Amino acid sequence: MTAIDHVRDAMGRALRQTVGPAIGAAIVGYFAYHAVQGDRGLIALSHLQNEIQQAQATLAQVKDERVELEKRASLLRRDHLDPDMLDERARAVLNYSHPDDVIILVPRSSVAPPVTAGKP
Repeated sequence: MTAIDHVRDAMGRALRQTVGPAIGAAIVGYFAYHAVQGDRGLIALSHLQNEIQQAQATLAQVKDERVELEKRASLLRRDHLDPDMLDERARAVLNYSHPDDVIILVPRSSVAPPVTAGKP
């Protein structure tokens, strides 16, 4: 064997010894990147947890509103009719006021538009 053959064999061995670990490192790097940045990675998990917290806060607020509305609606039921609530609703619907009532007029531009519930 000549010196060139020895150099060629040494380079071949060195190449074989580095290609395997390089491919392994590339595979590990690929999976590590996607474990953090991927669609189901750690960052996506953090975003989903934030969305869950926001949704739970909204749910708690809506439940509180529902309880309040149910309480007000129960005051208008036939079996338990609250005269004050009936008077308040009648005045609001008929646009009437009592002579002793104090009425504060607010310009329409500063009043938020009424919120109406859509039909399902």
